[in-house]
Amino acid sequence: MHARTGAMPHGGTPDNSWFTHFRASLLLGLPFIGAQVAQLAIHTTDILMIGRLGTVELAAMVLSGQVFFTVFIFGSGFANAVVPMVAQAMGRGDGVSIRRSVRMGLWVALIYGLITAPVLWHAEQILRLMGQQPEVAALVGRYMRIAQWGIFPALAFMVLRAFLSALERAGVILYITLAILGLNAVMCYILIFGHLGLPALGMEGAAISALVVNSMSLVLAILYLRRLPETRDVALFTRFWRPDWSAFFEVVKLGLPIAITILAEVSLFTVASLLMGMIGTAELAAHGIALQFASIAFMVPLGLSQVATVRIGLAHGRRDGEGVTRAAIAVLVLGCLCALVGSLVFALFPAELAALYLDTDRADAAEVLARAVPFIVVAGAFQLVDGLQALASGMLRGLKDTTVPMILALISYWAIGFLSAWALAFPLGFGGIGVWYGFLIGLAAAAVSLNWRVYRFIRRERILLG
Repeated sequence: MHARTGAMPHGGTPDNSWFTHFRASLLLGLPFIGAQVAQLAIHTTDILMIGRLGTVELAAMVLSGQVFFTVFIFGSGFANAVVPMVAQAMGRGDGVSIRRSVRMGLWVALIYGLITAPVLWHAEQILRLMGQQPEVAALVGRYMRIAQWGIFPALAFMVLRAFLSALERAGVILYITLAILGLNAVMCYILIFGHLGLPALGMEGAAISALVVNSMSLVLAILYLRRLPETRDVALFTRFWRPDWSAFFEVVKLGLPIAITILAEVSLFTVASLLMGMIGTAELAAHGIALQFASIAFMVPLGLSQVATVRIGLAHGRRDGEGVTRAAIAVLVLGCLCALVGSLVFALFPAELAALYLDTDRADAAEVLARAVPFIVVAGAFQLVDGLQALASGMLRGLKDTTVPMILALISYWAIGFLSAWALAFPLGFGGIGVWYGFLIGLAAAAVSLNWRVYRFIRRERILLG
């Protein structure tokens, strides 16, 4: 390993000083966190601009983002499976397997996109059946029939991003994401509101922009990869249409547990939007504002969880029990510090934050603002428990423990979180804030159970590895 990662000094003995672990976690984490924040900022830009059109449009944009993201994030689980496949092949010096793993990852992404296309195409009808407001469902349907085609380039980019991660080229992922963030902001401003002589397209304009930027991210990644010596060495894009069923089913086998685990949490927040839509349009709009802030803050522990997977995996691979322990503690400390900062900001400035998403001169803004403030305060409490469970998931993946965490996640998010949210919101009459309290309970259960499992695993590994 390079000395800059802090994994191994020149003498060959692991450098397990606390400075080295914190420094390495930050150096590896900053590009990951930056890319995650930039990616989320793309949808945040849409929300900010669409929010100027009115409460119904804002509610529809929130719901559109949740529906698209749920379908996308499940498919990204298969893209994540490419990382260990490529990494192992690189360790063997097996260029053929690298090419086949990436190629079959792209195949799985494309097939998944075809399977889910009818669901997105009929989004309006599905949302009506689920009790959503007709005017909101209609706007979501019009948005989705344009934006849904972006699922193909978006997932293909995720596969190439996995390849770049295995090459330890996280920086270029950040640069591409920042580029399409800027492009999305410009296109949304022009198309949503009608500038440069173009008509104001509203949500359809945001959908066109989403399709373009997803396609552009794939184009930029391909252009960059074609310049890399590693890409030429393994002939990455050669014989793309030639199947390799062994690699194909390996992507599916490795990716499915990852996808289910991710979806268990993400779908919980999609259901939260559906529950809010059943309560009222103002509640759904306010929920979307609070959820955006919670999602932005979550990008930090999410990036650090990827660091945890890499750092703990490296230490475990070299049979360094102390390195496993210190790598885990380093990311936990960094994650908790960031969560505390986010919680304080949310608790101290909820009204100011909510106002960023609203045109306060509009008559319907006051109602949304009043409902958003308590949601944002509860979102502050989210930061610690949500961050802890994300970090624990990343650490367990580094220890190659995925099946039991998947089960714990399903129990925590759904058996505990969803049932608590529903009971508090409806039978007990707490309304929208009850949904947030319920999901807070579910995330706390996940944080406790997953981190207890991390503790037991690391304690055992410390005994076995020394």
